Amino acid sequence: MTDPRRATPRTDTVLADPALAPAAARLGRDRVRTVVRDVLDRCRAGEVSPDEVVPAALEALPTYASSLRPVINATGVVVHTNLGRAPLSALAREAVVDAAGTTDVELDLATGRRGRRGAGALAALAERVPDAEAVHVVNNGAAALALAAACLAGDGREILVARGELVEIGDGFRIPELLESTGARLREVGTTNRVRLADYTAAVSERTAFVLKVHPSNFVVRGFTSSVPVRELAGLRHDGAAVPVVADIGSGLLAPHPRLPDEPDAASTLREGAGLVTASGDKLLGGPQAGLLLGRADLVERVRRFPLARAMRVDKLTLAALEATLRGPEPPVLAALATPREQLRSRAVALAGRLGAGAGDAGDAGAGGPGTVRVVETTGAVGGGGAPEVTVPSVALALPAGFAEALRAASVPVVARVVDGQTLVDLLAVAPDDDDQLVASIHEIVSAATVLEGKTSRTGAV
Repeated sequence: MTDPRRATPRTDTVLADPALAPAAARLGRDRVRTVVRDVLDRCRAGEVSPDEVVPAALEALPTYASSLRPVINATGVVVHTNLGRAPLSALAREAVVDAAGTTDVELDLATGRRGRRGAGALAALAERVPDAEAVHVVNNGAAALALAAACLAGDGREILVARGELVEIGDGFRIPELLESTGARLREVGTTNRVRLADYTAAVSERTAFVLKVHPSNFVVRGFTSSVPVRELAGLRHDGAAVPVVADIGSGLLAPHPRLPDEPDAASTLREGAGLVTASGDKLLGGPQAGLLLGRADLVERVRRFPLARAMRVDKLTLAALEATLRGPEPPVLAALATPREQLRSRAVALAGRLGAGAGDAGDAGAGGPGTVRVVETTGAVGGGGAPEVTVPSVALALPAGFAEALRAASVPVVARVVDGQTLVDLLAVAPDDDDQLVASIHEIVSAATVLEGKTSRTGAV
């Protein structure tokens, strides 16, 4: 008998099939060829019949252009670091697409000569923070602080910083190590829980480059504590000359926010006397990953012209998204923080109705089988290392605990959290435009669970 595997088609024959042409045009011929070869290996192994090679290849082709997959953030954490921090607004996404082609990023179209890179984004940032004499943008918040340290103190001069503000910023990276890597020397003042103006005054010398004020946004120290505000640090002098104050506010809040009274903002910090403010663009600002530097014109210009600034410059996509965020409608992060709980509850009730479930106390949410969905009140968090003690009123759909893993495996993954034996699909950070997809993802895993439950009840085993 003839081995049917001898009928395995050639690679070029499969690639020439018209059904694969759209995928080759979208994903590239090399990527499609790799998938086809894998399917042909399965065919030779007898796992796929020769006449099913093309359908199997189409099924195996990646849905997305990269390995990054869109997910729905139902964790209740508005700025979730593991989920890319701030989601961009619709206008910012549109700006990224527009900028992805050939753009006038460093060209003055009127004169035909080289223009200032990112002039539109820088102008938009300056307009939003008029207290800043000048602004600059680099590739992330840590880079902004590192660049300031390298420029102003990288020759071995000292940075005065309170011992209690030497924080770890995530993934094991620490502020003191970041600063020392630039060539600057740290001089710690005060103790872990208390620092006074006199501590700074005693430490100021001819070696002092600047005083650093770090907002410890990812933790809070309570009890017998004291710290020195920027307005008092701004009065420090040595030999009659003012000592610059660099304030790392972290989260990128440009102006005071009513829900975040303890979170420092750029405008207020500059008015208090900071010479330079550094912050992130992808947290409470709600834009792309970027590092912001705002402050005195002479300091910003020194930093901008420092050689290391070239290695930290942002690309055209970041500039486009940042400008659109600054000049466009309220970004998703701020919209989420401003959404009243009642509005979230109305959405949750509507979603529960579409899922064929009721609303009310979810105390027995796990007892009714795969289809059980309840509406419950929850509290969310700001996230992104900001406002650690702030809780944000929210509402969630409660499902059985085992659904959390299944939701992450849905065609469009939903990342929820498990609390007290139930999966909470928190709506705080879910955009209303994603409600249809959220329902589809839950339907998908509930249907699968129902089928599995039916098989189990008939056979007594899975």
